[in-house]
Amino acid sequence: MKLNIAVLPGDGIGPEIMKQALKVTEAVCNKFKHELKYEEAIVGANAIDVTGDPYPSQTHELCMKSDAVLFGAIGDPKYDNDPNAKVRPEQGLLRMRKQLGLYGNIRPVMTFPSLLHKSPLRADLVEGADFVCIRELTGGIYFGKPQGRSEDGDTAYDTSVYTREEIERVLHLAYKFAGQRRKKLTVVDKANVIATSRLWRQIAQEIAPQYPDIETDYLFVDNAAMRIIQWPKSFDVMVTENLFGDILTDEASVITGSMGLLPSASIGIHTSLFEPIHGSYPQAAGKDIANPLAMILSVALMFEYAFELMDEGALIREAVNASLEAGVVTEDISDGGKAYKLSEVGEWVTNYIKNK
Repeated sequence: MKLNIAVLPGDGIGPEIMKQALKVTEAVCNKFKHELKYEEAIVGANAIDVTGDPYPSQTHELCMKSDAVLFGAIGDPKYDNDPNAKVRPEQGLLRMRKQLGLYGNIRPVMTFPSLLHKSPLRADLVEGADFVCIRELTGGIYFGKPQGRSEDGDTAYDTSVYTREEIERVLHLAYKFAGQRRKKLTVVDKANVIATSRLWRQIAQEIAPQYPDIETDYLFVDNAAMRIIQWPKSFDVMVTENLFGDILTDEASVITGSMGLLPSASIGIHTSLFEPIHGSYPQAAGKDIANPLAMILSVALMFEYAFELMDEGALIREAVNASLEAGVVTEDISDGGKAYKLSEVGEWVTNYIKNK
């Protein structure tokens, strides 16, 4: 198979983790006899420095003509600490999601047996936890208009807007995932207070009978937040709107013991994008200490979701699990043992794949 990939390393640790992800991608393609072609482009703070635009038109054109997008991270303290900045890296991220039609963000939440002790929750609560959060990504309060501040600067406003089409397509995506797993879907909203949530629940109740083999239940977002901590094993697939999903998926990510272990996929109309959830971690940039495993696991999702190459994704996951069990890990999860460099972990995983 020919794989044509756009590579967007981005900011902070993005270039370092992307380098290791590409080594893994090349090793898998060599082993399974795939033809790999990739091209890099700038995005985020790096793109602002070069072009003044966090998502330049050349970057968008590359993404549009590619089969999949590998994305590192976005964000820089010089913009985070300046609330009056007119152009921000995150604007590029939101525009990329909208222009590529990245409507469904898929975040698997799983635990690793060798790292149960790193979770902030008791081992008996998290052992065996394995669920998927599906976040609607192009609607809601992040994109609704009007949005802004009053002339005197003392009043700010955001508008949350959802259409039937936006809700229906992400619900069908969620039911598809639930059908491939344990056949349970939890719809998360705030229908007792918010009008957009009442539309979400109405449409979910209309669609549910189309999937009679899947159990559908409903939770208010505050209750869902508590359940993730109290009973994470009760979830199979969770679907929710943009803002709620942003918060709940970050909450769920700490169950594993490190944000450096969780990948994500954003399913799109034009192409799909694969990225770790941990952000740009600027404090670690250039130090060769960050955890590359979430980026590497994002490559596994790319093989599976963009190209339907399940064996390739499974081999990457096997290599990552082997590195964890062997203790070949970075300082965030070394737990007092030897802490390997980012590049050493990436090389170990790559060699495992080559030698398998």
